[in-house]
Amino acid sequence: MDDKDAPTREHRRPQGVDDATVEALGKLSEALEVVEDARGHLYGFHRLSGMADLTLGEAVDLFREAGHDELAERLQTELVGRNVVQGRWTFQIVEEYDDDYYATFKRLEASARDDLVGGRRHLFEAEMKEDRRTHGLAHHEAVPHDGSEQAP
Repeated sequence: MDDKDAPTREHRRPQGVDDATVEALGKLSEALEVVEDARGHLYGFHRLSGMADLTLGEAVDLFREAGHDELAERLQTELVGRNVVQGRWTFQIVEEYDDDYYATFKRLEASARDDLVGGRRHLFEAEMKEDRRTHGLAHHEAVPHDGSEQAP
């Protein structure tokens, strides 16, 4: 294989690393990707909940303007600014998730890569790319040749 059509060093398996290790690291990386997706949904939940509370406040104001003071007061006191779970607004949930579960997952995933393959990322995917691409064909290159960080 021509060196211009080979993965960069960062995407090549270090000497002595077996298939089972690369597969296990790939599965760990896949799990982290699911956690990243879940985190995105959590941030979406946070933003939507905040938007709902602000919009609810506008509705309360409109009910007051329309002369529905009792309803407006009930919404204001029972729902505007209410915790979404016991003692927490969504920002507190996001912070706890980030500081505990997410940070621990990221740290352990990075540690596994550091210990087993010198910190290299996505080895399983890089090897899958090498297996699946058509070598020598345009749009099937191993790396970009556009001057980016991933270019050789």
